[in-house]
Amino acid sequence: MSVKQVIIVEDDAGIAELHRRCLSQITGIEVQAMAHNYQEALTLFDVLTPDLVLLDVQLPDGSGLDLLSMLRAEKQETDVLLITAARDVETLQEAMRGGVVDYLLKPVVFSRLEASIHKYLDTQVTIAELNTIDQSDVDAMLARQKEHSTLGAGNTVLPKGIDAVTLDKVRQLFASHNQLTAEMAGKMIGASRTTARRYLEYLITSQEVEADLHYGTVGRPERAYLKR
Repeated sequence: MSVKQVIIVEDDAGIAELHRRCLSQITGIEVQAMAHNYQEALTLFDVLTPDLVLLDVQLPDGSGLDLLSMLRAEKQETDVLLITAARDVETLQEAMRGGVVDYLLKPVVFSRLEASIHKYLDTQVTIAELNTIDQSDVDAMLARQKEHSTLGAGNTVLPKGIDAVTLDKVRQLFASHNQLTAEMAGKMIGASRTTARRYLEYLITSQEVEADLHYGTVGRPERAYLKR
């Protein structure tokens, strides 16, 4: 499968950079450009045809939903992953009518974003391998769009990419440590920093830990996770 070109449209430059770094770790994805407002996004779409756009809804000079409508009206072959702080049903309905591939609420959990991108890439591979389709192919692709899950302790439904056994290992680290970085946690459980960070970010969403900045030996800040 060819590398998928991505544009990030996000008014907060810091958040846009975090999203870019997250995507840069995913094989098969290349971030072409970033826009921080509606007009910048329009300029990019005049010269670029990305496969996917990470689209914020609330832009300083316009709405991401209007940009979504424009892409659909002009029949541009660009998939849209919508990111928003809006929690009203109307925004969700409009996004669904616009055919977004996913809908993420701010603050975005990086493990959830990664899972969404991997799901998107898997679907693209499946589509590329098909010449014609029957109902079973359609059912399989639609099923893939649903969030795969597993059960953790207490029958809690865990998102795709979060394994109950590994999650318990990470939880146990906080029995003897009040603060950990992803690198520290990864070494302790025998996993990569990226994997450890995915589990630590999940613990933030479950309100078991909180995040802060930690300054290492060279003075460079990194995300730290603190026991609540």
